[in-house]
Amino acid sequence: MSITVNLRYKGENGAAKQFAEEMISSGTVDAIRNEAGNLKYEYFLSQEDPDTILLIDSWENQEAIDIHHDSPMMKTIMEVRKKYDLHMTVERYKTDDTMPDSDKSFIRK
Repeated sequence: MSITVNLRYKGENGAAKQFAEEMISSGTVDAIRNEAGNLKYEYFLSQEDPDTILLIDSWENQEAIDIHHDSPMMKTIMEVRKKYDLHMTVERYKTDDTMPDSDKSFIRK
């Protein structure tokens, strides 16, 4: 069962967008995507709040998250986050790979 973490980074005057841009351009995002157990690491811009960026961060299991949190990569992330004075809200989800037939009719592939 995978774990997906939605992190909303909020700053002022475009700081959250600048943070995401630096994380991508510095190669940090690619390095995280290449960590064992990472399934997804992707930033999204909020259409309703331009000062908020959503990160969808998905891992195979808690052990992979723990290894990531203990890695030097976390120091880098925390330094860049501090540089842009960002604050966060976090939601965690465990994957439910089942989908009722009643929901499938709403999915366009």
